Amino acid sequence: MTAVLRSRDGEVLPLDVDNWRRAADDLELELLEEMIAPVIDVGCGPGRIVEAVASSGRMAMGVDPSPAASAEAGRRGAPVLTRSIFDPLPGERRWGSVVMLDGNIGIGGDPHALLRRAHELLAPGGKVLVEVGAPGSPTDCLTVRVELADDHGPWFAWARVSADDIGATFLAAGLAPDSVGRRGDRWFATGRRT
Repeated sequence: MTAVLRSRDGEVLPLDVDNWRRAADDLELELLEEMIAPVIDVGCGPGRIVEAVASSGRMAMGVDPSPAASAEAGRRGAPVLTRSIFDPLPGERRWGSVVMLDGNIGIGGDPHALLRRAHELLAPGGKVLVEVGAPGSPTDCLTVRVELADDHGPWFAWARVSADDIGATFLAAGLAPDSVGRRGDRWFATGRRT
């Protein structure tokens, strides 16, 4: 069975749980090579991105509020803190990169607040890497829940940001837009703390 995110208005957004559990793919490894260490992965889930960065010999840490996700990351040997990205974190203003892949720009339902938090974590010149929707896709805030067959979790705030709108979203958070582009069938954007 496949889990989905369903919004209050009935829109269904796919969730690829198996994808989150696999090792980082070649595209992700290439993106991560461009990141400045140390790297913090926001909403790291089972830790595949943290594991990939750490395996390259660079310092990395994941942050995820889910104890189950953190436990799975720990079994992989990925260093993870079980807490919200909005809680106090070690190394604030000293991180080289903040990574938000797999739609994690949606965490908390407020991309501006999430990117402002990333700004607070970054050292001057540090980078944010965000996976975004393709041009023409929606930029919006939603109330969603995870559904699997007849079971579902609680409603929570989520957001989506299109490649068309990420530049303005970076600027509103005090970050300088750097790049937006397609790699494979996915879209990514980077911004910098100046």
